[in-house]
Amino acid sequence: MQKFIIILFLAIITTPVFAQEDTKKQGNISKSGLAIEGYDPVAYFTAGKATEGKKDFTASDAGVTYYFASAKNRDLFKEDPAKYTPQYGGWCAYAMGASGEKVEVDPETFKVLNGKLYLFYNKYFNNTLKTWNKDEPGLKKKADANWVKISK
Repeated sequence: MQKFIIILFLAIITTPVFAQEDTKKQGNISKSGLAIEGYDPVAYFTAGKATEGKKDFTASDAGVTYYFASAKNRDLFKEDPAKYTPQYGGWCAYAMGASGEKVEVDPETFKVLNGKLYLFYNKYFNNTLKTWNKDEPGLKKKADANWVKISK
């Protein structure tokens, strides 16, 4: 019986750690655990633009660290992290829809759609946000389905 209790206890305390590791493994996160290359996820919503965060204002969610431009933004994030975290783990929304691939993003190329943050690749004359906008409903539907498969 004592052995069973110990095993049960270990299972309970390690489950959140595994969930955090899945988020870090699946998401577009730097080796140091930083999301969105240090950009403030709340500013996309409140300021309507990409704003670099500061090391002075940090918060973590599921083992991932976010920087914020202000204490106010950090506090808003802490109230409801799911509201502000980027879709598809922070990977390019267009690539997720077009091919189901995890592609890096330019944090300054984004779209807020129906209260959700989408990030896009924008390098070498290839702004995928423009292509996304041409077939947003179709690409979003495919991206949602692809992300479910990838994030399992």
